[in-house]
Amino acid sequence: MTNEIAPQLRRGWTTGACATAAVKAGLQILWGGRVPNDVTITLPKGETPLFALAHMAQGDGWAEVGIEKDAGDDPDVTHGALIKARVCASDGGVVFRAGEGVGTVTKAGLPIGVGEPAINPVPRAMMDEVVAEMAVEFGQNPDVEITISVPNGAEIAKKTWNPRLGIKSGLSILGTTGVVRPFSCAAWIASIHRGVDVARAEGLRHVAGCTGATSEKVVQELLGLPEQAMLDMGDFAGGLLKYLARHPVEHVTIGGGIGKISKLAQGARDLHSKRSQVDFSLLNEWVDVDISGVNTALEAVTIAPELALRVADEALAQVKLILKDAPVEPSIVVIDRAGNLLAKAGL
Repeated sequence: MTNEIAPQLRRGWTTGACATAAVKAGLQILWGGRVPNDVTITLPKGETPLFALAHMAQGDGWAEVGIEKDAGDDPDVTHGALIKARVCASDGGVVFRAGEGVGTVTKAGLPIGVGEPAINPVPRAMMDEVVAEMAVEFGQNPDVEITISVPNGAEIAKKTWNPRLGIKSGLSILGTTGVVRPFSCAAWIASIHRGVDVARAEGLRHVAGCTGATSEKVVQELLGLPEQAMLDMGDFAGGLLKYLARHPVEHVTIGGGIGKISKLAQGARDLHSKRSQVDFSLLNEWVDVDISGVNTALEAVTIAPELALRVADEALAQVKLILKDAPVEPSIVVIDRAGNLLAKAGL
């Protein structure tokens, strides 16, 4: 038997880092009169990645550079997208514009105000710093208009949370560190948090976190909830509920298949198969018939249908433990793989 070492997953760079690199290269062209082959920027934690130019254009008083986003080994929908920045003089200070494929904020609750281009605070700060740095280097006033665009960004954005968050017509320019870490749980949980923020700002009284598309469809139809109330929780029940404990919404429904909800009922906070498993011996204790030989929670419910309600009740108790004394009224919806309702609790 040989000991194999798993390959190191390759990191990538955020859209915000790519946009910042494009701005820096654009200013070198606009103010310095030279076209670089590549450009280096300094990220918030001091890293200095090198970016190759994938697009360059210039005209009277403007320059535009595009950087192709490399998300490393992360399955990022923006991997391979061209992040373009056009720079020209502004009437004063640094001004951000949304070009083709970059969204505009239309709902309160996000860190960027309504009507603003969906360029998050850290990327804005990174670009501000680059403008100041380049202005000193080339003896120019730091009065720059920056237009960020992403060809096909509006289509890519349909695969993101943006439509639910009220970001219209394109992508967000994101990044807190400038680095994309492969399969980042933190990035998903951050998206869940922003969904709660928008729901609260919209004054919604009921939100739902579901483990997948089927349970989301069932819960949304069952409760008549609007799209922005549906939080793409995935496996991160704990991430959603802990945030709601600090930022409450009046009602929350957790929906999912019998397997995932069984794990929640047994105390799991992360419902991914690699990080939690169903305890079949405990399921056996929850019913009066012997189900000790089953291999799945769905098989257990087929033998003992009453188990679904016990799972829902136990899951509700676990959710209340996470929420503690927060003014949030929880409920549970349990379905099978076909989307049939098996049980509910708290509704």
